[in-house]
Amino acid sequence: MLRKKKEAGEPIVALTAYDYPVAKIVDAAGVDLILVGDSLGMVVLGHPTTVPVTMDEMIHHTQAVTRAVKRAMVVGDMPYGSFHLSEEQTLANALRFIKDAGAGAVKIEGASARRLHLIESMVEAEIPVMGHVGLTPQSIKHLGRFKMAGKTDAEAELILQSAVQLEQAGVFAVILECIPMELAGIVTNRLTVPTIGIGAGPHCDGQILVFHDLVGFNNGYLPKFVKKYADLQTVLSEAVGGYAADVREGRFPEEIHSYHRKKNENGEKKEGQDL
Repeated sequence: MLRKKKEAGEPIVALTAYDYPVAKIVDAAGVDLILVGDSLGMVVLGHPTTVPVTMDEMIHHTQAVTRAVKRAMVVGDMPYGSFHLSEEQTLANALRFIKDAGAGAVKIEGASARRLHLIESMVEAEIPVMGHVGLTPQSIKHLGRFKMAGKTDAEAELILQSAVQLEQAGVFAVILECIPMELAGIVTNRLTVPTIGIGAGPHCDGQILVFHDLVGFNNGYLPKFVKKYADLQTVLSEAVGGYAADVREGRFPEEIHSYHRKKNENGEKKEGQDL
């Protein structure tokens, strides 16, 4: 489906989701691909990076998302540590996303020689795989901080070659994160599989953002590439503040929010009223 969109020049729309109600909204809006990203560690679980996220947490959240989705492709993000020890463990973890969580594919960061071998093994096991190059957040301990990738000619060439190798290894799409838009255009033109950008400019085959950033459900730092389409943080804060004030001032609950025992034909109290 995604490759046909690339061939037709039709932009791919992707978003993250981490729970049932959000996934239901995103799917109903017609988004093509939903990534249950390990970014949930930062935007949902309160960690400073994605590194602490576990496989059990990823499976738990992916299950919630797949229960809601009826049409979009759901991709589960392989968290840090889930593909670092052995090929057998990597395949077992990837299969959990498919068998236990109901995802349609998995995503894995990086394109080292060992990573490419693991991707080939997953594809051989009939597990669809999405690649990810550029800024790879799971490498934060090595990188030291989140920063744009591909600034030098050498870095740009490495990213291009990594994307080509990911395609050769069998990925169905590649995420390009925080790289120069010119480089993203070159990579997109070189590959036959779709590219999906985040902070990679307009020349990718599709775009993805973190849902919480998109709707303004985040009062912290937002990267330059984020466009806020709502200010949910303010809306929710005002709603909770209004509720707290009403309770303290005795304005809630009112008569309309309360129940009464009703009498039947014989003047007796009825039991078990419906909510």
